[in-house]
Amino acid sequence: MYAVIKTGGKQYKVAAGNLVAIEKRVGSAGDSISFDEVLLVGGDDSTTVGSPLVAGAAVAGEIVDQKRTGKILVFKKRRRQNSKRSRGHRQEQTLVRITEILTDGKKPAAKKAKTAPEPKPEPKAEAAPTTEEAAPAKPKRASAKSPPAEEKKAATKAPRAPRKKADDDKASPARKPRAKAAKSDDKK
Repeated sequence: MYAVIKTGGKQYKVAAGNLVAIEKRVGSAGDSISFDEVLLVGGDDSTTVGSPLVAGAAVAGEIVDQKRTGKILVFKKRRRQNSKRSRGHRQEQTLVRITEILTDGKKPAAKKAKTAPEPKPEPKAEAAPTTEEAAPAKPKRASAKSPPAEEKKAATKAPRAPRKKADDDKASPARKPRAKAAKSDDKK
């Protein structure tokens, strides 16, 4: 049996057991959800088309996950105007597993309560070791990339060698001072 449902402004063809990514719906993983806007219900023997909805039909599902789609980039450019704008968008989605398709006004089956297995009793110990006693301290490994701290201090305090003066042959020609403009004495 299959059905066509409407949610989030879109239509989806679903069947029991399908996993469908729909527009975001409120809820968390494990919550049950029902879709009342059923447009079509089909099966092996007949198909019922609603006008616009099928009366008494509903689709039940369970929220598996709340997630976001991949990023789409929105890039706008106005040529020769030095105007560019880039934005990204990720749409919120809800992942739903369809559990059953209901007709004739039936209600969804009650969700089976999951029972947690009983924890096995632990044997009682006389005294539980503390974290320091249980796990011995790991010796620190010296990294091959960095020298010990003492060597770093010694390396930084070492005097620097004086700068070498360039030979006259290799030195760049000295700048000549600018000639000052001659002031005219033509004052009237």
